[in-house]
Amino acid sequence: MNYLIRITSLIIFILSLNNISEAKLLVSKLYSDHMVIQRNQPIVVWGWAEANATIKISFNNLEHTSIVNDKGDWKVTLPMMKEGGPFEMILSSSDEKIVIMDILIGDVWLCSGQSNMEWIVANSNNAEDEIKNSFDNKLRHLDIPNTSSEKPENDILGGDWKISNPENTGNFSATAYFFAKELRKHVDVPIGLINSSWGGSRIETWMSAKSININNQQELMDEVKNQAELEYINQLKKFQQIFPGISDVDLGMSNDQPIWASSELDESDWKDIVVPIFWEDAGFNGLDGIGWYRLTFYLTPEEAKGEFELGLGKIDDSDIAWLNGIKVGEMTQAWDQPRVYKIPSNVLNEGKNVLCVRVDDTGGAGGIWGDVSSVYLKSLTLVKPLAGNWKFRISAVKRTEIATNQIPTLLYNRMIHPITNFPIKGVIWYQGESNANNVEDAFKYRKVFSDMIKDWRASWNVGDFPFLFVQLANYREPVEEPYDSPWAMIRESQSDVLTLPNTGQAVIIDIGNANDVHPRDKQNVGLRLSLAARKIAYGENIVFSGPTYKSSKIKNGKMIISFENIGSGLVCKDKYGCVKGFAIAGPDKKFVWASAFIENNKIVVWNEKIKNPKYVRYGWADNPDDLNLYNEEGLPACPFRTDKNDR
Repeated sequence: MNYLIRITSLIIFILSLNNISEAKLLVSKLYSDHMVIQRNQPIVVWGWAEANATIKISFNNLEHTSIVNDKGDWKVTLPMMKEGGPFEMILSSSDEKIVIMDILIGDVWLCSGQSNMEWIVANSNNAEDEIKNSFDNKLRHLDIPNTSSEKPENDILGGDWKISNPENTGNFSATAYFFAKELRKHVDVPIGLINSSWGGSRIETWMSAKSININNQQELMDEVKNQAELEYINQLKKFQQIFPGISDVDLGMSNDQPIWASSELDESDWKDIVVPIFWEDAGFNGLDGIGWYRLTFYLTPEEAKGEFELGLGKIDDSDIAWLNGIKVGEMTQAWDQPRVYKIPSNVLNEGKNVLCVRVDDTGGAGGIWGDVSSVYLKSLTLVKPLAGNWKFRISAVKRTEIATNQIPTLLYNRMIHPITNFPIKGVIWYQGESNANNVEDAFKYRKVFSDMIKDWRASWNVGDFPFLFVQLANYREPVEEPYDSPWAMIRESQSDVLTLPNTGQAVIIDIGNANDVHPRDKQNVGLRLSLAARKIAYGENIVFSGPTYKSSKIKNGKMIISFENIGSGLVCKDKYGCVKGFAIAGPDKKFVWASAFIENNKIVVWNEKIKNPKYVRYGWADNPDDLNLYNEEGLPACPFRTDKNDR
């Protein structure tokens, strides 16, 4: 996928060079038909032309001129204007003219982050109806292509402004679209969305070199390459302790033949694995490479008759499947697509059958994953669940390509810096998954995230514009006992930046999916972001947040927790009044699950085994799947811990 993105970017770049050679007058690609310009701020228009030429801009009954500098750059600043439109902008120089049609003036929101911000409306809940009913001429979206640079650039690679309608909306960022859709119900101005996101990206790649003290980009690139090689060597050594003899060559294949798919293969040196599960959750954290799965099962003569359907859940990233040595299915680079393969009538045996699946993971999480019910074998007369204990063996540990969306500054340089002349109302941000690999990394996120917000505000140089973000949802399998969770830690790091002015957080700890890092319910994500915007950016007097931790005290062997943002009061979505998700500990910080209930808009927490309670945690897990504390307005309480200052 990364290879295809780079090739596409190169083709677009070459075509843009051809356009430059044909035209002398150019304007930033942010300026195109159907665009939205920020109201009540000076309007900056910039571009390129022949040195020392005169540029004239006509817009909204005003005319302005500028002289191109010796380098061929020009910039015109128009006075601030109130909302309205549609308008036409005419740019001219000598015998050249550019006409930009159907321009609206309203509020522009920059929408950035990783794949959950990229996630489109077409792949979200209730997509068909949402798209069918998406007509709104005053809601518009610009998608900036994924590309990177080792130095700050002055223009985006491309992209077109699209009007919200059934033809276009399916490809809009879902989080951004539902945010804007909700805003439009309460703020009667055009809304423009600039989506500058890249799946899998770390936060550091969205930051300027200055903000993270990088003085030499080449030295940084060399350091990244050296670190990647060191990490590969360490990972290889780690997995060689489990499976001696592995390297970067697939041991399961010989002369393009799948020798590990043989029904008679000796499995004595294979390990047990539960299917479905990500490798990272099965004791193979950090594995990027090839793993083979085998399952032996038996069918009666009657069961083996007929054609079958084989379900293998979802597989990250690519797979090949064999039954009794016969290839029955294959998918490539389809990490989130269900595998359902048709099995001809002559493949299965009465008696012993061997299913073999080769999985190739190129980076990030890997393996067979998804719902238990999605792993099965069925015919017209048989439904045989296949989830459970399988055999597993690593056949190769690969050097993963250094992804540009992991390297500091590269996305800022190409996807953010070119926008910083363009006035915006504020930012919505959905990122953090790629920085939640471990507790230490997640703890450091609070400093980096704070620095990034300050960095962007300094780049626009218009003050502390609203910066609203999504706290990570619940994800991965729930655990039986309290533990130190990297996802809980990064949620705390995200909440930590609320000390900065004009920041707001959308808590979505109640809408995640244990088996999918991409919650399909983007409607509630957008709604909760819009509540923060209405309060922070538009000054409405509304409840925009769920309950947040304020203080605690100890009384009669119990801990009493007070909250802010309780709105009309605390509520528990449990008919017995049991508040779930709390853990409690004494001075030893050995946490156990706790009982809790609401009393006078406070939470009383205790466990009879903890006679001297000192600490409380709420929702402190990757997936605290049973949380049920809200305010009357229906917004969930934010996860927290009272031992934060002890770290």
